[in-house]
This record gives sequence, C-alpha cells and structure tokens, in this order.
Amino acid sequence: MQKTHKNFKTTKYACFTAYFTMSSVFSLPPVLFLIFRQLYDISYTLLGTLVLVNFCTQLIIDLIFSVFSKHFNIKKTVRIMPLVTTAGLVIYAAVPAVFPDFAYIGLIIGTVVFSVAAGLSEVLLSPTIAAIPSDNPQRDMSALHSLYAFGVFTVVVISTLFLKIFGNENWIYLTMFWAVLPIIAAVMFMISPMPELGAHPDVSKTAAGKEKITGIALCLGCIFFGSCAENGMSNWISGYMEAALNIDKALGDILGMAMFAILLGIARIAYSRYGKHILRVLFIGMAGASVCYLTAGLTRSAAAALAACVLTGLFTSMLWPGTLIMMEEKMPGLGVTAYALMAAGGDLGASVSPQLMGIVTDKVSASGFAESLSFKLGLTCEQIGLKAGMLVSAVFPILGTVLVLFTIRYFKKQKKRIS
Repeated sequence: MQKTHKNFKTTKYACFTAYFTMSSVFSLPPVLFLIFRQLYDISYTLLGTLVLVNFCTQLIIDLIFSVFSKHFNIKKTVRIMPLVTTAGLVIYAAVPAVFPDFAYIGLIIGTVVFSVAAGLSEVLLSPTIAAIPSDNPQRDMSALHSLYAFGVFTVVVISTLFLKIFGNENWIYLTMFWAVLPIIAAVMFMISPMPELGAHPDVSKTAAGKEKITGIALCLGCIFFGSCAENGMSNWISGYMEAALNIDKALGDILGMAMFAILLGIARIAYSRYGKHILRVLFIGMAGASVCYLTAGLTRSAAAALAACVLTGLFTSMLWPGTLIMMEEKMPGLGVTAYALMAAGGDLGASVSPQLMGIVTDKVSASGFAESLSFKLGLTCEQIGLKAGMLVSAVFPILGTVLVLFTIRYFKKQKKRIS
C-alpha cells in the first residue's frame, strides 16, 4: 500500500497545485470589478453577468460530463486543463488592451475560456483525488478544497498590493502574471501517473432505484444552496467593503476578501485533520451563513458588517466539499458522472447568487424607495442597494438550513432501514 501511495504522490500534488492556481479564475475578477466599472463604465448588472457567464460555462461543462463522460479521454483532459486556464486569462487581459472600446466583449470571451478549465477542474480533480489510494480520503478531499481557499487569499493579497503600488490601470500585467502559474500544474500532470476513474456509478454497490435518486437529489440541493451562500459573498465582498462600508479598497480587500478566504481554508484544513459528523457541520454552516448575511444587510455598524462578511467564509467553508464528503460517505462508489452532477449543482448556485445580488443592487439603487430611505438613514442609494442585495441573498442559506435538516432526517431513516 505504501508503494502505491508513493507512485501517486506527484499526482496528488499536481491536483493540489491545479486547484490552488484555479483560484485566480474565481478571486481575481471580483478584485477588478470596481476597476472595470471605473475604467470601462460597466454596470453592476453587467459585472454580475461576468460571474453568471463564468459559472454558466462551468455548468455546461458539468452537464456535458454528466452525460458524455465515457466519450472523453479523462487522463488527457486533466493534463491539458491548466493550459486552458492560462489561455483564458491571457485573452481576459489582452483583448481590453488591444480593443478598449470593446473591453466588455473581451472580458466575456476570456471568462468563457478560463471557465471551461474551471469546470473541468471541478468535475475531474475531486474524483481524481478520491481515486488515489489513501489511508484517509476525507482528509485528502478537504485538503484539496482548502488549497482553493488559500489560493484565493494569495491572489487577493498579491493583487491588492500590486494595484496599490502600480495603479489600477496596470491590472492587465497582473492578470498576465496569474496566467503563467497554471503552466506549473500542467507540467506536473504531464510527468505524473493517473489513477483509473470510473465514468459512471456502479449501481450494484450503491443505493438502488428511488433511494439512490433521492440521495443524489438531496446532495445536489445541499451543494446548490451551499454554493450560493459561499459565492454570493466571495464575489461581492470586495465591492461591498468599498462601496457600502466606505472602506479603502486595499484595506477592504485584505481585511474582507482575503480574511474570508483564510477562514475558508483554515476551516477546511481543520476538518481534514479533526473533522467528523459532516451532516452536523453542514447544518451549522448553513445556519451561521444565514445569520451573517442578515447581519451584513441590516447592521449600521461597518465593523459588524465587516465581521459578518468575513465570518461567512468560516461558515460556508465546508458546504461544497462537505456535500461531496457526505455523498461519498452515504453513497460510496459513485463515479465521475456523480461528481459532474454535484459540480453542476454548485456552479448553478454560484451563477444565480452573485447575479441576483448585482440585479437587486442596481434595481434598488435606482428606485424611489432607495432615494427616500437614503435621506432617512444617511446612506447613498448605492449603499442601500448593496444592503438590499445582501438581504435577498440570505434566502439561500436559510433554505439550505431547512434542506440540511431534511437530509439529516432522511439519511437517519436510511441507516435504520439498512440495520
């Protein structure tokens, strides 16, 4: 067994590196949102649409793999997907520089390309880690997802300092820098052996018929609401700190978005070492995220709102990887198709929540209601719109809390029936 572990050591590190570098796809655009608004006069709705395009593209990739995974050479796909990330980030940076009058179109094209790579990463990296022989597969899965969080922290801190020192107008060079890093993961995959990945679940080894469908559907719902809770905040925390709380961008990114990511990563590492009772962890995460969103939207205190935004990272940390752990624990033996479905549910949530917040922010900001309320509260219409967006976004973790309670009850009944 030890020899097998050693054979796949570089493969595991390649997966970790790829997941780490993939964080630039998710965390760099939110850091640049207000820069795009200032330089290219892009509305909040269109900024939210960039997030929507990102995750809808991933969703399409997820659905393709959930139906046609057996038609792909999965090993080759894993090896080339970091290079697709690089291509997308290069387009993201180059087109606005070459065609400034069509900057938004360039951002859309770049987003589509690197989102294809992100979708492939979500579909294939988790089952690759799960397929590598390990004494503690839950630890490896949680560690994989923790590296995404630490990647977000790294991207946010370095990007914030770069923009502070060299100026917002040089965001293109920053993006090109992040485009180089996925090449490292590609090289590591090229020299690493790949484990065998099953394309479809073995029904004979998992729950059959209706029970199997119900279990997967519950997991799908949990990862959808969990992704909504995590990505709604992670995509808007930078803009919220600056526009709604009047915190300097550099300080807000480091205290807000970077600390959000640090808590996300620390909690995942902690679970990988000491964690158990994943259903209880999911419930606490959903309930805590609900409180954080409501606090951020309702409080007049900038410190309390900042704390609520940051603590959302702690509470949402295990909602996505925790659902995958729950699926493996309750329904072992599922293949790439099941992971593709889970990625689809997560990406759908990550598409809906940030876009909804952008729409609500624009609509409320432009309304007479915001104008009258701004006079009473001493806030700008934009600040009221952002707070309204936070409150609307709270519906996702609230519904997620209810679903997790139902899921706990369902799997308890299943356990009693089997025993």
